[in-house]
Amino acid sequence: MLSYFRYGNAMKYVSFILVGLLLFSCKNNDDDTEPINCTTEFVYGLTVQVRDANTGGIIVSDITVTARDEPYEEELVFLFDTFIGAGERAGNYTLTVQADGYLTLITPVIEVGANECHVIGQFVELELQPL
Repeated sequence: MLSYFRYGNAMKYVSFILVGLLLFSCKNNDDDTEPINCTTEFVYGLTVQVRDANTGGIIVSDITVTARDEPYEEELVFLFDTFIGAGERAGNYTLTVQADGYLTLITPVIEVGANECHVIGQFVELELQPL
């Protein structure tokens, strides 16, 4: 009977040690950062649609949209019915829009931010005044 109690006490100590090790091995994740899983998509910072102020129609020919974030400058690319640019590039952009038969338009600053993975794209709709 004495050996049973010794064995039982030994098991209690072993169990106590194992539980202690288990608790000790678990650490607080407050200081650890979780891995960030970013997508592989390419995000444009600026998407611009330009319309005629009188008709509301989208202007698609003889038009140039330029984005500037000094000293950076880029002519936006026309795709379907919009201009896109500033790919994966955060910044403070001023747009200059020039089109045949319209007054030139210069926008106030448009801020393109970013998160851990991509830029936060801005959609801008502009209206040009006919001459």
